[in-house]
Amino acid sequence: MRRFLLALLLALAVLPARADPIDDAAADSGRVTAFLGALRADASKRGITPATFNLALAGFTPDARVIAATRNEPEYGKPVGVYVDSVASKSRIAIGAAKAAIWAPILDAIEQKYGVERWIVLALWGIESSFGSGFDRWDVIRSLATLAEARYRDPYFRDELLVALQILQEGHVARDRMMGSWAGAMGQPQFMPSSFYQYAVDFTGDGKRDIWTNIPDVLASIANYMARSGWQRGLPWGFEVTIPPEFDYGHSRAPFADWTKLGLRRVDGGALPAAGDGFLLFPSGAAGPAFLVTANFNVIKLYNNSDVYALAIGHLADRMAGGAPFRAVWPQEDPQLSRAARIALQHKMDDLGYPVKDFAGRFDFDQRDSIRVLQARYGFVPDGHPTPALMTRLGLTKR
Repeated sequence: MRRFLLALLLALAVLPARADPIDDAAADSGRVTAFLGALRADASKRGITPATFNLALAGFTPDARVIAATRNEPEYGKPVGVYVDSVASKSRIAIGAAKAAIWAPILDAIEQKYGVERWIVLALWGIESSFGSGFDRWDVIRSLATLAEARYRDPYFRDELLVALQILQEGHVARDRMMGSWAGAMGQPQFMPSSFYQYAVDFTGDGKRDIWTNIPDVLASIANYMARSGWQRGLPWGFEVTIPPEFDYGHSRAPFADWTKLGLRRVDGGALPAAGDGFLLFPSGAAGPAFLVTANFNVIKLYNNSDVYALAIGHLADRMAGGAPFRAVWPQEDPQLSRAARIALQHKMDDLGYPVKDFAGRFDFDQRDSIRVLQARYGFVPDGHPTPALMTRLGLTKR
């Protein structure tokens, strides 16, 4: 590095002086102008009128706060027990139960139409917008344009921006009410613009799909999302289980009948489902609580692709319905890998020949099975939970 810097300084020393200094502001302005020009052309191809484009993006400047927010994701780094307890807090459980009573007739109709239990709908509503009280105050258009101009996860956010312009043009929401998260997730369900088009519904029949202020539309839209994503009515998301002595942690998935034969039991004394498969999940490793999760757990992950998020949603739903807290104690020492460390692990596993579907730092059950193989190879308990010790053994460092 020192040799590189020295060479760079010497090279710069022999360059002729510029007659005019580089104008960073002008360069930034030119970059934004080029971005808007290309975006306008693509928007026009989709039928977006100049009037809508100008209404949405007149005077656009990138929002530096949005780029900073990309580095902060609450499901990473924080101990699982701390995160789950913060989501399934006593206050949120109490508020959710009260909301269930207030909106009981609407929830009855939603369950009847979509087949999604009210407690799951309420849990998603509760965590995404604090039951409608925690409105995000980010300008959706500006946030999406900032991410698109920066080519963050390109072309995903650029495509979402174009859909947002279409939503605006069709009059689903006024420009000044198109508020959401820093990443462009909108309204009380926190739908991305493409999800709005796919799943938002007009449950009240007033001609608008209002996920910002119309609670029946909000709840029905969440239920529609889950139903169309494959939610199975009557199937629990999962449950805490006890692990028998001398258990082979290499087991990760099996029919529920086989789990019973292997000695796993629900901590609440209930029976395992008569049919279907269960996936064994150790969010904090074998030293922490163990869960058998179902296909519905994966449906929750389609809302937010995080095991910890899905666990928290399922637990909040159970608690609002009168269920008990988790019985096993979360480990006091529970180091969770950062997103950067997870991505580094994914690249390492790809180098070693293990299949990796994407490099976003999120592990599906196939990848957790590959982690089990690595753990067994290096003498760790094969529980599918990556740790800093495994990272060190692989020649990686926790970041």
